Amino acid sequence: MHSAVLLIEFGSIILALGLLGRFAARFRFSPIPLYLLAGLAFGEGGLLPLGASEEFVATGAEIGVILLLLMLGLEYTASDLVSNLKAHYPAGLVDCALNALPGAAAALLLGWGPVAAVVLAGVTWISSSGVIAKVLGDLGRVGNRETPVILSVLVLEDLAMAVYLPIVTALVAGAGLAAGSLTLAIALGVAGLVLFAAVRYGRVISRFVSSDDPEKLLLVVLGLTILVAGVAQQLQVSAAVGAFLVGIALSGEAAEGAHTLLSPLRDLFAAIFFVFFGLHTDPASIPPVLLPALALAVVTAATKIATGYWAARRAGISVRGRWRAGGALVARGEFSIVIAGLAVTAGIEPSLGPLATAYVLLLVVLGPLTARYTEPLALWWTRRRTPREDVAERPSETRAQEPVSD
Repeated sequence: MHSAVLLIEFGSIILALGLLGRFAARFRFSPIPLYLLAGLAFGEGGLLPLGASEEFVATGAEIGVILLLLMLGLEYTASDLVSNLKAHYPAGLVDCALNALPGAAAALLLGWGPVAAVVLAGVTWISSSGVIAKVLGDLGRVGNRETPVILSVLVLEDLAMAVYLPIVTALVAGAGLAAGSLTLAIALGVAGLVLFAAVRYGRVISRFVSSDDPEKLLLVVLGLTILVAGVAQQLQVSAAVGAFLVGIALSGEAAEGAHTLLSPLRDLFAAIFFVFFGLHTDPASIPPVLLPALALAVVTAATKIATGYWAARRAGISVRGRWRAGGALVARGEFSIVIAGLAVTAGIEPSLGPLATAYVLLLVVLGPLTARYTEPLALWWTRRRTPREDVAERPSETRAQEPVSD
């Protein structure tokens, strides 16, 4: 009887997520807020609380985080990461300063303490690579001159996660200064070792993993990733960081084949992860933190736009491209929830989960809008104030770069 209830509940969740995903695709926006709302509906205090399948959903959520980071690592080679670090690290520093500090300040103003401040700083800092990549594709901007700048900022954020996540893991676990320093040293050592191995022996590793049989490739890559993630978590480093490093180590045909095979699994388990986060948030706890979440969303939307504008200006992009770069970076999503989930699981601050949920919901909805309308609104305002100012595009930024109309 218990297994029957489990199958019914879990099947209903997956069916509901599929229908929500189709609804979001029809209206061309990210399904993440709908997945979070589904979690709120199925959790305690929701419309239809789950019972039998909650533990199974929790395991699926862990796999979802691992696959999100693995797929992110598969997008980059070790040499790409090193070159991005060398060329664009000032943009990464500006991004961190402008977007992490508002989150830390908000936590301290709310009286949540230093650990919650570090967690909320990460929530407001990291943009959603998945949402932004989809928006750029929908708007036809993949080939724009400012797009490499946007991707560089995202890559630097992803790299920073490899250092940031072990720190947060140690802090929320209540580790002291010595234990926290040891955890960080291990994380940096492992990351450096994997990057070195990927640069020097990436082809050998990929050749070992690669297989012409999709079934064998899927099993080897998935098994290796979960194994490394488990070992990393046992070392108090972070399962997500372990998965990210596995993705970086793979390249060539192995990475392409793994990406194709694992994309459906990532989408499934990532959706379950968002549901799981919503399950642990009482809907009644969101209204009290809605105003702080809204204020934080407005402030950090502005700081992300400023980050993109500055980075694009530094790269020599024209005014239009600068505004497009800024508007595209606003969306937060999966990694903000991953970071907040660490604190929620550890019971750091009861209101942090609801605030992060409301914050991500606001910016996942606002992000595609800022990506589309920041440039025309900024140029309209500029022309209104200084009608004679030349804000024309460079010849190379042609009409092909303009947003695709609906």
